[in-house]
Amino acid sequence: MASNEETSFASNFMVLAPEKATIFDLLHFLLSSRADSRRFIFTPRGTRLPFPKRVVIVCSVVMQIILSIFARPLALLGYAIENWLNLLHVNGGFMGLIFKILRGRRPEKVPDRDSPKFLTMIGLSDDREELDENILIDDTRYNSALAIMAAKIAYENPAHIEYVVSQIWKMEFMGFYEFWNAFQRKPTTQAILFRQNKDTDSELICVAFRGTEPFAADDWITDIDISYFELPKVGRVHSGFMEALGLQRGSGWPENIPQSDRQYAYYTIREILKDALKNNPKAKFIVTGHSLGGALAILFPSILAYHEEKELLERLDGVYTFGQPRVGDSRFGAFVEDNLESSTRKYFRIVYCNDLVPRVPWDNSWSDFRHFGKCIYFNSLYRGNIVDEVPNKNYFSVFMFMPKKMNCVWELMRGFGMGMFMGPEYKELKLMRAVRFAGIFTIAGLPAHAPLDYVNSTRFASPDLYSSKPWLGQ
Repeated sequence: MASNEETSFASNFMVLAPEKATIFDLLHFLLSSRADSRRFIFTPRGTRLPFPKRVVIVCSVVMQIILSIFARPLALLGYAIENWLNLLHVNGGFMGLIFKILRGRRPEKVPDRDSPKFLTMIGLSDDREELDENILIDDTRYNSALAIMAAKIAYENPAHIEYVVSQIWKMEFMGFYEFWNAFQRKPTTQAILFRQNKDTDSELICVAFRGTEPFAADDWITDIDISYFELPKVGRVHSGFMEALGLQRGSGWPENIPQSDRQYAYYTIREILKDALKNNPKAKFIVTGHSLGGALAILFPSILAYHEEKELLERLDGVYTFGQPRVGDSRFGAFVEDNLESSTRKYFRIVYCNDLVPRVPWDNSWSDFRHFGKCIYFNSLYRGNIVDEVPNKNYFSVFMFMPKKMNCVWELMRGFGMGMFMGPEYKELKLMRAVRFAGIFTIAGLPAHAPLDYVNSTRFASPDLYSSKPWLGQ
C-alpha cells in the first residue's frame, strides 16, 4: 500500500491493494461511498465515490485476486506448454517426432530457454520473422510494418532477438534490457533497441517494449488494475504502467535520478537515445509495443514531453502501438496530443477487430481512462479505417455477445484459406487455430489480441492510412 510520502508528487491518486481485501471489505465498500478508510484502497482524505465507480473498483480487485491465486499454476502451465510445443517444433511436428521414435532415431531435445532456437507462445503461434519484402522504406506503411515485427519479436529471449535483428533483418542490434518494475516489485519491464542504416540520412532507431505475456498473471493484473496518479498539468495516468516505465515513488518523475543497482526503462532508454542520436543530426527513432508494451510505448514520449525534452521529441518519427490498453484520462490525452502533434502524424494507435485489451480499463462516465487521438481500426477482413473510437468500446456488451462468437468462427475458417489464397507466408499454424477455436467457447477477444492479426493488418493496409492527408481530413 502506498504511503502519503510515496504519493506526495501527485495532486490526486487512487492506489488499489487487492492483497489486503477481504469479502467483508468489498461488500462494506459497495454500501458506503467513503474510500479513504479502506485497507485495500488508498485515496486522499475525504474521497467519496459513486456506486457505479465502486462496482468497477470491486470488479478490478476481484479479478486481480483471482489472477494472483492462479499465478503460479498459470506460469507452470505456460512453462509446460511452451516446452512441449518447442519439442514438436524442433522435431518437425508431432508426426515428425513419432517417425523419429519409430525409426530408432533420437529426437531433438527441447532447446534451452535462452537458446536462439527457443520460441515463446507468440513465436510459436506466428513463426514469421522476415520483414515484408513488398513494403519498402519509402512506403508510408514501412515504419508500421517494422514496428509490429519489432513488437512481436520483443517477446522472445535475447539470443533469438539478436539473431533475428542481425542475421535476418541485417540491422544493428543495440541491446536487450530488463528494467525494474515497481508495480510488480521485480525487473520485468523488457525492451529492445536496434538500428537501421547507421550514419546515413535514413538512420532509424527502433525502441520496442515487450507486451503482456500470455501466461504471466502479473502482466494481466497490470492491464486490469485501475489505480492512477494525477500529475500536475498532465492529468491522471495509470499507475501500474508508469511504475513499469520508471516512476519513482515519493518523487514521481524527477528529471534525473541517482545511480543505483536498478535500471529504470525511461531514464536508461532516454540516455541511450541521446547518445546514439548525437552523432547523426538526421537520425530519427520510433517507439512501439504490443499490448502492455503499447501502453509503455506511448507513455515514454509523454514523459519526454513532461520533461520538455524537445530535442529528442523532434527526432521522434512515430509511436506505433498495437492492441494498446487505455493509459490515462482526457486531460492526459490532451497533453500528449498537444506535445506530439505536428504537421504530420506521430501517434498511430492500431486496433484489430474484437481485441479485448484496447477496450480496458473501461471508458464510461465513472471511469478515469480514455483513449485519445485517432485510431486505425481493422475489421476481420483486414480493412482499415481511421476512427475516433472502436466499435463496442467497452467490450462487455450483451448485444455483441453472439456477433463476437460468430466472428470467432469466421476467423477460424478464414485461417484455413489464408495460405492458399494470400500466399504461404500467411498460412496459420495449428497453435493459432487452436487458440481461435478456444476463443469460440471462452473469451472471443483474446485470440484477436494475438500479434498475428496485427502483422496481417499492417501488411494488407492501404498506404493512405499512414499518410498525413486522411488524418488531417477527419
